[in-house]
Amino acid sequence: SLGKIPCDGSAYAFRNRNGNRIKLLIWDGTGVWMCVRRLHRGRFTWPQSHDTVFTLSQTDWQWLTTGVDWRRLSAHPSSLWQP
Repeated sequence: SLGKIPCDGSAYAFRNRNGNRIKLLIWDGTGVWMCVRRLHRGRFTWPQSHDTVFTLSQTDWQWLTTGVDWRRLSAHPSSLWQP
């Protein structure tokens, strides 16, 4: 249903409704690994997209899994703000 081949070397991440858990599925050539990460406080910042499949860079993925709002790290500063 994702339009991808499960054995292509990609990792597939899914989150729960509350946004505090991520499950990662990875095919290693002999079987599937499932990894789970849970935040005790806060929520994971999930990509906002109407597409079923969304690709993240390695840096964005690392920020996402630590619970940091990775979208704000690349935000442009407001032109109205002055030091």
